[in-house]
Amino acid sequence: MADGPRGQGPVEAVGVDVGGTKVNALRVNVAGEILARSEKPTPANDAEATLAALVEAAREASGPQVAGVGVGAAGLVDRRTGLLTYAPNLVWRDADIPRVVEDALGLPAWVDNDCTAGGYGEWRLGAARGMSDVLYVGLGTGIGGGIVMNGQLCRGAVGFAGEIGHFIVEPDGYECGCGNRGCWETVASGTAITREGRAAASRHAHSLIAELAEGDPSQVTGALVTRAAYEGDPAARGILAEVGTRLGEGIAGLVNILDPEVVVVGGGAAEAGELLLEPARAAFARTVEGRPGRPHVPIVPAALGPDAAAIGAAFLVLDEHT
Repeated sequence: MADGPRGQGPVEAVGVDVGGTKVNALRVNVAGEILARSEKPTPANDAEATLAALVEAAREASGPQVAGVGVGAAGLVDRRTGLLTYAPNLVWRDADIPRVVEDALGLPAWVDNDCTAGGYGEWRLGAARGMSDVLYVGLGTGIGGGIVMNGQLCRGAVGFAGEIGHFIVEPDGYECGCGNRGCWETVASGTAITREGRAAASRHAHSLIAELAEGDPSQVTGALVTRAAYEGDPAARGILAEVGTRLGEGIAGLVNILDPEVVVVGGGAAEAGELLLEPARAAFARTVEGRPGRPHVPIVPAALGPDAAAIGAAFLVLDEHT
């Protein structure tokens, strides 16, 4: 185990996952143990408030043996400058996150895409450990991706690789946070589950979805739909089956392109578990190219769960430091 600065003990890092709905900060050591955590809501429509929430969460999770702070942020991160140049589901534009964190906490900071960090975490410690070619699909407010090829994290020429939620599957479909219409994430993400759940609550006032929302469709969330589905509500189960089907169809196209050994599905929306993954696997099997001659590609849940991106961000720091 590597020692911390000036022999003070084991190296630790803070990893922060800044998503569309929450900021999750963890203090992690080189053994992958979570030593502290802090969670804040993401004020997604206020860039300064989001940065403040990030800093506060990181401060609460930090400790004296921390070597640095890694941030996984939902958006396009320019690896040349460290700027988060654009975020489809947040109002950040050209945000200098490393500078803000370093100035506030006095610690070195790195930033990467949240799903790139999530994929790194699952590859280093989770469901893809020991594999050389991995696709991580992060389901949350939108869909992001992390890609490992030949044992190397794939960031692309600028750092924008992995934006898998934004290929268009329905040209006249729902408007996406990126400004286009019909992106994959509009039909296969947590946002899609929430949208369809609200529609179901409006159509069926006596459904369990509507009951859990206390009769107010605007209060329906993806987590509420998942709860209703686990309690046996047919409308909720149908929503997860449809979203899972669209998820599996998109994964099939990505497997055709990338040829990974495994597909790991993580993020908050993935907490729907097999109610989402079973239909995804079925749709994948129907639509992937050359299935009779293709080795089996398992679609598995993230072993690190919703902490994958924060753990991955911390290990991006730890691996750099040690």
